[in-house]
Amino acid sequence: MASPSDCKATIIDGKAIAQTIRSEIADEVRHLSQKYGKVPGLAVVIVGNRKDSQSYVGMKRKACAEVGIRSFDVNLPEEVPESDLISKVHELNANPDVHGILVQLPLPKHINEEKVLGEISLEKDVDGFHPLNIGKLAMKGREPLFQPCTPKGCLELLSRSGVSVKGKNAVVVGRSNIVGLPVSLLLLKADATVSIVHSRTPDPERLVREADIVIAAAGQAMMIKGSWIKPGAAVIDVGTNAVDDPTKKSGYRLVGDVDFEAACRVAGWITPVPGGVGPMTVAMLLRNTLDGVKRVIEQ
Repeated sequence: MASPSDCKATIIDGKAIAQTIRSEIADEVRHLSQKYGKVPGLAVVIVGNRKDSQSYVGMKRKACAEVGIRSFDVNLPEEVPESDLISKVHELNANPDVHGILVQLPLPKHINEEKVLGEISLEKDVDGFHPLNIGKLAMKGREPLFQPCTPKGCLELLSRSGVSVKGKNAVVVGRSNIVGLPVSLLLLKADATVSIVHSRTPDPERLVREADIVIAAAGQAMMIKGSWIKPGAAVIDVGTNAVDDPTKKSGYRLVGDVDFEAACRVAGWITPVPGGVGPMTVAMLLRNTLDGVKRVIEQ
């Protein structure tokens, strides 16, 4: 480990920032409940018994309870027919106590994810993945009803750490529909000049070296070296990769897409893994659900 004296960067503590956001949300939920007798409701649909999905869902349910959001739990067996899952989604669309619907991905192979996500009502798409929400995100002068949670969390981390995006060179490493693509659209909306580095980019190092802001979401352990980072840059590491570590009880440890030890000697700001972006994703999901109920109240 780099000793703290070697680490020049300000560590962006996603856990602490997420906790602040959760207490802000809890205050708003209390206020809505007292004033309008309404609390936000989040439905979490999980298909099958994948351990990682179960643990994500458990975390989301616990977070809901902590801020006073009502949680609707839908657990379906691995072999559920696609049509049954879709009719469950329609049922939740019609339920006035549900303001957000989240279908935990990945779904089993026999189910078409795109089809299922497209059935979620636009007004309840708290994951922000409905094609219309992504489409509006991509258009100038339009605003989606919801922004995807992890990308939204990345920008929130920058803004709450005092990092201005306007006019900056931002490089996004990775182009997934879940993080890379939407976060690059959000950065554009915030007036950054954006480049996307992906598996076919000939010289990723050159592009990353020019970046004032790096968002790493490639899913490759420590792919981005410390020598790639421009001095003083802000680095948001979305990657969570398990690497073998015999000294750990579990036999592995989690690392990001960035070589943290080397990068924190050069960067101006950096997120740790774990404890950087992960907690923010859940906080943004809660924020989107709260926005969903506020929209209903205003109508």
